[in-house]
Amino acid sequence: MTEPIARPPKKDPQKVTRPPELPPLERSRASLKLSASAARGVFALQVCDACQTISYPPRDACPGCLSTGLKFRPVDDGGEVIAETVVRTSTDLYFRQRTPWRVGTVRLDCGPSIVAHLHGDVVVPGRVRMVSKLDKSGNAVLMALPTGETENMADDPEFRELTADPKFRRVLVTDGRGVIGQAVASALSKAGASIVFVGIAEPWKPFPGQDRLTAIPNVQIMELDLTDTISVNELTGEIGGKTDILVNTADHVRPGGLLASGSLVTARDSFDVNVFGLQRLAQAFGPGMRARGADGTNSAAAFVDVLPVYALANTPDFGFYSASAAARHSLLQCLRAELRPGGVRVMSVFTGPVEDDWRQHVPPPKVLPGKIAEAVVAALRGGIEETFVGDVARDIAARFLDNPKVLERELGL
Repeated sequence: MTEPIARPPKKDPQKVTRPPELPPLERSRASLKLSASAARGVFALQVCDACQTISYPPRDACPGCLSTGLKFRPVDDGGEVIAETVVRTSTDLYFRQRTPWRVGTVRLDCGPSIVAHLHGDVVVPGRVRMVSKLDKSGNAVLMALPTGETENMADDPEFRELTADPKFRRVLVTDGRGVIGQAVASALSKAGASIVFVGIAEPWKPFPGQDRLTAIPNVQIMELDLTDTISVNELTGEIGGKTDILVNTADHVRPGGLLASGSLVTARDSFDVNVFGLQRLAQAFGPGMRARGADGTNSAAAFVDVLPVYALANTPDFGFYSASAAARHSLLQCLRAELRPGGVRVMSVFTGPVEDDWRQHVPPPKVLPGKIAEAVVAALRGGIEETFVGDVARDIAARFLDNPKVLERELGL
């Protein structure tokens, strides 16, 4: 059984920080499609349109009929591990620093036999369930897990390398004035975070939920105004070197499209918080997090942004808000590439509309803050790059993947 990880001691400031290393980066275009499925937490393999053969590893032609009509589709994740080995030395620096590393051969119920990482609680021979995860380099790897939950399962060293579990990590939640930030702070505290720093702009001003927020175990209130570069830099100087996970919950919402009166003011305010606020956070905290991607049990692990699903397609009744979300989404893609050398994950949690003063006229269904908080914790524990919360977000994501131009017309009606 997996041994529980111990709370890391306070770091010796004179001790060297281990520089981050990455697993092998090179992948074919077909393999990158496997990574795209893993980014959303889906176990998918190539299925031939002509003969329905399921194949692995990713390739350009079906091994059964040589058809090029191969598409990644969700498949049965059951299987049986039939052999194992333990790698105790490696020429690759990333694995050399992390040995012993357990791997094995798994015969999948859906057809192919594959070589996969083995969780420490997997019994050989025995039944397993397969998951597709992103490694530190952002590429998909397959891992065999026990068929059911086991004690301390998330603490397995190999599994923890493929996630950003908040247990014993120090987290910054950027906006504690909002109900989403408060719910996320509470969920992260319950998930085992050692400290939850919560940013509050103008902390001398009372706000709804303040007493509940300060009563959450391990919460520490910090002054943070995302529209003020000096405020962001001052907080970085105080906690930047010990922030393992950053969760940006700040969101400036206002209705109105391009032709609405006062739209210039709306645009400026929306972009200042939603886009330039994200930029300030990334520029201040990003370099330190990237350098600490291999800093032991509480290494820097993830930069999480909670943003509206209208980043994928504009809804004209919230036109500038949608535009700021789209810019935010694009910047996250840039940040994902820039933080990858440190093994730090950039995660997007897309949400549907939330009940607040600015969206009362928006028809249900709406997303509860608690559901968003659960999704943030689940994304961290699962190492999931893109998560969609609520019926509206999942529906828009599905329609976007099917045909973005049709979705544009539907939202514009």
